[in-house]
Amino acid sequence: MIFDTHCHLNFEVFNNQEESVISRARKAGINYFLIPGSDLPTSQKALNLAKKNQNVFASAGIHPHHAQDQVDIKKLESLIKMLKVCAVGEIGLDYHQYPKTKHENYQINSQFKEDQKILFIKQIKLAQKYQKSIIFHNREAKEDLLTILKIYWNEGLKNRTVLHCCEPDEELLAFAKKNHIFIGVDGDVTCWNKKARFIKKVPLEMLVLETDSPYLTPEPIKKEKSFPNEPKNLILVARFIANLKNVPLETLVSQTTVNAQKIFNL
Repeated sequence: MIFDTHCHLNFEVFNNQEESVISRARKAGINYFLIPGSDLPTSQKALNLAKKNQNVFASAGIHPHHAQDQVDIKKLESLIKMLKVCAVGEIGLDYHQYPKTKHENYQINSQFKEDQKILFIKQIKLAQKYQKSIIFHNREAKEDLLTILKIYWNEGLKNRTVLHCCEPDEELLAFAKKNHIFIGVDGDVTCWNKKARFIKKVPLEMLVLETDSPYLTPEPIKKEKSFPNEPKNLILVARFIANLKNVPLETLVSQTTVNAQKIFNL
């Protein structure tokens, strides 16, 4: 049974389709789902879906995109405390200049970077306070991310964190190995040679599978320009990685599911 450790079934594109999407995934052999929050509404929706569906779990967190928004930390904290919220995330830093977002005049400047760091640290502290796992988001911000993690890391985070859609970077991998952080791998591994070479180096005991639905559609479906990506497509990622690492599919599925259960204390 495969665990999709990062699928945004709480996003608008899946409105009123969540049950059918989960059903299609189960038929494809995906039986466990973690729905990460990216702001307060999506965190609440993740929790609602987790309450309604067996083997569906939630995380609550504010994505760095929203660091300039007025964030109600008390409301976030109330969600994090809930039983079916097994992680804080996705949280972190993102210095990529997106050409289009829902935020007007989206600019990566020094103030926005500082806002992201402050929000990131607050959420790490909440995870530690309530002994929750953490889903880390990082894009083009490795130096600042590692600086913060080195300051705020503690032993309680060992085996309880994941670098979601980890960038193919040797320094990130070395830090993950040293601190027992798991590496999330998504559909981009099927079409990005640098990512494939990187994932081939990651020990199986460190890997977890993700779709990042509705994004990062794996090949060969990506060629069809099909949207949205769904958790059912995780089987394509699993097959690709099993072939990449020259292990039986059953071995890959078993180990990555055990890894995911360890992260989220399930």
